[in-house]
Order: sequence, then structure tokens, then C-alpha cells
Amino acid sequence: MKKLALVLGGGGARGALQVGALRAIAEAGLKPSLLAGASIGALNATYWALHGLDRSAVDQMETVWRASGTADLLPANYLWLSVRTLFNRPDSQIPHRMRDFLIAHGITPELTFAQIPGVQLLLVTADLNHGQPVLYGLDPHQSVLEGVLTSAALPPWVKPLEKDDRYLLDGGFISNLPIEAALEHGAEQIIALDLSDSREAPPDARGFGAFLSKTILTVEARQAHLERSLAAARGVPVLYVNLLGDTHVPLWDFKTAPALIEQGEAQMRRALADWHPTPRPWWQKLFTSPGNA
Repeated sequence: MKKLALVLGGGGARGALQVGALRAIAEAGLKPSLLAGASIGALNATYWALHGLDRSAVDQMETVWRASGTADLLPANYLWLSVRTLFNRPDSQIPHRMRDFLIAHGITPELTFAQIPGVQLLLVTADLNHGQPVLYGLDPHQSVLEGVLTSAALPPWVKPLEKDDRYLLDGGFISNLPIEAALEHGAEQIIALDLSDSREAPPDARGFGAFLSKTILTVEARQAHLERSLAAARGVPVLYVNLLGDTHVPLWDFKTAPALIEQGEAQMRRALADWHPTPRPWWQKLFTSPGNA
């Protein structure tokens, strides 16, 4: 059987769409051997891997997401938080609140990647000092909690992690839909769940917030295009699904989770019904390095 990888992109509160998609994937009997996630996708990948990659694991994730609606994980006043961050006075309570929330739901400080059963889990972070992605999960002794928090360290809500000579922050800044990470670790088929939503910055939007959103969306779209092109060049089929809510959901609005879960499931079921991955031709495998076979 070909090595199936599931790639989960970042998108804040829109990550609830992925929970519904995972329900459809589990009920279709698909069980990936590799999970790669960035930002909120790292959190979803971790919870699903930790609890067994099945429908019951998705049910546990739903409980966590419903609890997130009252946890105030990402306050909506991001412009004020940006000003504070510029003057090196970030809100120290937000990262503590996120950490406490994760610990309360099973991602404890003692948990290492070696304790994740039956699947390879890769969490993507961005190293601004070297302009490279950094993957948590390659070292089985690494802390899963640190990996999730760093992959989701999104300014201005959370400060980057300074470690050794690295300056690590949200993986979405360098690979918001980490298809390349899956390819580099042997994926032969990929399901990629993108949370990008162009409605976040409509063409007629103006002001600093709109400018920032448009810039991020442009970079994310270009990243995803390049990584999907890389998969195509290697002959690896990708089921790309851009999960969208019925209406636009801001990054911080976790109260919308119940509705988004149902919408994500419906979209994923439609996508799977039309998915017919094609095997790579025999001649292409001759020119593929062993690490990517």
C-alpha cells in the first residue's frame, strides 16, 4: 500500500473545518502513516495522532474544539496587540493561556514524539534567522508541547521562541500547507487540507489590517502553489481541498467551531467521492531518490 500523508494547513479558528474533514477521512477507512501540520494544523494533527487516527479520536477533538470557544485563545484586538509587540510589551497571558489549554487536554510537558503511536508526526515551524522550515518530530525525544506551541506561535498573540541560534515562530510563515515536508519524508499519496480564505481581505478592503491580510494571503497562496507543483513534478498525487466556511471566519473566532465542523465534513465527503489517485509510472520511480520513494 502506498504511503499516505495527511497535510493540515494553518488558519486559526478555521481549523474546526479540519476536524469535520478528519471525521469524513476516518469514516472512509483512510489511515495515513504520516501527518504534517503547521500552526492550527499542527494542533489538529497532534490530537488526531495522539488519540488513534480513528472516529473516536475525532470525537475527542470535537470536545476540545467546543471547549476552545470559551477559552479566549486568540483575543480579537490584534491591532492593539501589534502595537504592544512593536514596543516589546507583548501580552504574556496569551501564551500561558494556550499552554494551559493544551496541557488540560492531554498535550502534557512530558509527552514526546516517541510516545505518539503508529504514525509519523511532523510539526512545521519557521526559523527567521536562517529562512528555513524546522521540523519537530524528527527527534523522538523532542517535546510535543513545545512543537505545537512553536508551530502555532503567531505574532502578535504569541512571541517567537529563541532557541540556540534559531528564532522560531508559526510554521505558516514559511510553509502554511506543508506538502514539501510530507514529500521529503516519503509520501506517495497526499491529502492536503488548506484553510486559506480570500474573503479575509476582499479586493476593496483598505487600511493596515487589510494590507497585512492581503500580504499574508498572497505569500500563502504562492507557497501552496509551489509545494503542489513539487508534488506534481515527483509524480505524487495530491488531493487538495480548500476548506471554507459558509461565511468568512476570522482567525480568532473559535465560537464558530460547531458549525464549521459540520461544514468541513460535508466538503471532505464530496472531495473523497471524486478522488482517484493515480500511481506513478514505473519509469519515474527510477529517477526518485530513496528518501522520497
